[in-house]
Amino acid sequence: MGIKPASEEYLEKAQKLTEEESERLLSRMRGKPARKLEDNKLTTLEALAIQLELDDELLSEWRKNMYAIREKEEKKAKEKEEKAKEKAAKAKEQEVKDKEVKDKV
Repeated sequence: MGIKPASEEYLEKAQKLTEEESERLLSRMRGKPARKLEDNKLTTLEALAIQLELDDELLSEWRKNMYAIREKEEKKAKEKEEKAKEKAAKAKEQEVKDKEVKDKV
């Protein structure tokens, strides 16, 4: 399976990178894009564009996963809060019953 070619959008973004940004991006490059760059099968611009696209895809996936985690955390927090309310209500109910029994005696 080959690497999909860089899209025009990412080629344009890659052209606008500073030298430092380009170096940082190239330093994160792994796998096929890095090997093809070393073998001169890709230009530096194409490699940068591919890495930008990969980074965006990874970031999107990370955001989706974090959203799911936050949803689960919120659900757990709501369940915990409901249990605490139920426990407090039962304690209050028991307190009322205990008071009624005490008042009868």
